[in-house]
Amino acid sequence: MTRSRVVRNPVWRNILHFLMVFGPGLIVMEADNDAGAVSTYTQAGAQYGLHLLWVLLLLLPVTYFCQEMVARLGIATGKGHAAMIYQRFGKWWGHFSLFDLQLVNFFTLVTEFAAISLALQRMGVAPRISVPTAAIGLIILVTTGSYLRWERITVALCLLDLTWVIFAMLAHPGAGAVALNTFIPSIPEGGVTTDLVFLVIAIVGTTIAPWQLFFQQSCVADKKLRFKDLKFARLDVFIGACFTIIVAGGMMIVGNVMRIHHMNYEDPAQLAVMIAPILGNTVKNGILLLMVNAAVLGTTAISLSSAWAYSEVRGWENSLQMPFRSAPKFYLLYIAAVLLAAAIVLIPNAPLQTIIIGVQVLAGLMLPSAIIFLQLLLNDKELLGEEYVNKRWNNVINWIIIIILFILSITLAVQVILPSLFSSYTS
Repeated sequence: MTRSRVVRNPVWRNILHFLMVFGPGLIVMEADNDAGAVSTYTQAGAQYGLHLLWVLLLLLPVTYFCQEMVARLGIATGKGHAAMIYQRFGKWWGHFSLFDLQLVNFFTLVTEFAAISLALQRMGVAPRISVPTAAIGLIILVTTGSYLRWERITVALCLLDLTWVIFAMLAHPGAGAVALNTFIPSIPEGGVTTDLVFLVIAIVGTTIAPWQLFFQQSCVADKKLRFKDLKFARLDVFIGACFTIIVAGGMMIVGNVMRIHHMNYEDPAQLAVMIAPILGNTVKNGILLLMVNAAVLGTTAISLSSAWAYSEVRGWENSLQMPFRSAPKFYLLYIAAVLLAAAIVLIPNAPLQTIIIGVQVLAGLMLPSAIIFLQLLLNDKELLGEEYVNKRWNNVINWIIIIILFILSITLAVQVILPSLFSSYTS
């Protein structure tokens, strides 16, 4: 007979409690450092060096406040974000948010598999092998019937991204230059141009995505966290936000190698090949594998956010703690999204660039509305009670964030749809 052991030391008790809660905050943050984020951050470093590191620091509190609200709401309701929108705002707004989420998520999945194909092709693996293999691996990862197993593996994949920091150190950017550009805002040579403005907007857009709100709340609900866990859930979110910003900074610093050596940037896979003579083949292969890792993290989180959201609304069983036979519709949704996205990437001459542009526009348009729903839910005293509802200072900060994100998102969407409208203003 197994006997449980009581931990009396308060320090160890808190550590064990935190380890039980830890996971969703880190995963939701680092999974957003997906293939698109790798491209955006490395491009920022290749074009503007270390000058945009300060933008990442500004995004640290923004990412924390958004996801802290999600964790709090998930703990208070025990339900996912999609289910709460349907419950509190009605079917019309529920259908609107769910349709947008599914559409944006699916297009994003296609871009993740495209990145896997691109990266492994540079390592001599044909897409017809790499893409199906990745799809099968992603299905196995999720369908084991163990939330804890999925979480442990996914957290391990997140921690692998610290390799970006190691590669950044190998690039020898200089600690003083990194600190200066991180804590003191600076404008790159050439001043404020349209390209610079839109790259900054892209950095903001790739750091906060609509699916994150749906994913983390469902993840918290699936893990069955309660208000006694809120303190450590907040710490989990804070660690995740810091981790993500540090990794993103590492990507910028690696991209800076191309700028120092006057190389033209095309994509992260090309960056890996170009800087191989400078940092070595180990770094080249490492960057290509990190691209795959980023896409895998993004794919599993995005696919799950879609499957969770749709299953919650339909009233289907939707827990990773259940075996396939107990929640077949939930798992089949996840599998269908993964396989269909992988199949599209394998279609000859598939319009991947059009899909990438569509993702930028749709995600940009959806993000403000998704955060508005979140903000309204967090002011619902019937849901959260007096203690956990947003305080006045919360609301002031959140509405400022919402307004800024709305302006940036609309600007990015218009620029993508009508690039000629802005090109005339480029100096």
